[in-house]
Amino acid sequence: MLMQKNQAFEHAEMTNETIYAGRSLSALFLSSAMESISAGRAICWEGDEAKHLFQVVEGVVRLYRIVGEGRRVITAFCFAGDLIGASLQRDFLFTAEAVTECRIRRVSRKSFHDEVARSDALHTAYISLLCQETAAAHEQMVLLSKKNAEERLCSFIAKLVSRRNPQERQSLLRVPMNRQDIADHLGLTIETVSRTLTKLASRNVVVPEGRHDLRIVNRALLKQLSGDADDFSEKSCHRVSLH
Repeated sequence: MLMQKNQAFEHAEMTNETIYAGRSLSALFLSSAMESISAGRAICWEGDEAKHLFQVVEGVVRLYRIVGEGRRVITAFCFAGDLIGASLQRDFLFTAEAVTECRIRRVSRKSFHDEVARSDALHTAYISLLCQETAAAHEQMVLLSKKNAEERLCSFIAKLVSRRNPQERQSLLRVPMNRQDIADHLGLTIETVSRTLTKLASRNVVVPEGRHDLRIVNRALLKQLSGDADDFSEKSCHRVSLH
């Protein structure tokens, strides 16, 4: 998730100090009790007052909104180390729901912002997270408005690949969400997702193995088919890890 440099975001650029601060944000959650969330259970609801922030410790969480006649739009997936609720809105703009069995920690919004206000390093890391959310929203707008089904799905798979440890070279990719989740995130039907996966398999790009695994056969072609010139490395997306 890349953003063009400009003065408004100069302080959010990745430095060693920012990386350290980003990691230390997780320390604000360590005094909170660990909570286990079963798959399908909501952590917070769209429209509720945003009294807490959440950190995903284990598992995957989907953020979604309901539009029109009950249609679900998944705006993002959160993984271990990600923070939910960083934006400054008074109410949650989404429902956060566990995709898999999850473990989370929560802190009150007031205590979180009080701690961030006391530390320049934490403040810089927090601004970086807000910039990251803005960049992700811009990228999703491009994906939904300009990319075709194949480009959308390849972009999604490539991002999942990029989240893995760079030292991991296994070709098998675990995809924790189901095809309906993927469809609701990419603005496609589940039938289109299935057809596109079959097409990619026939071209030896990715091959489904079971319900939740994809074998990455040709990573270079996968990136090419995503329609993005830039790679999906951790360095390129200026990601600040909260692990």
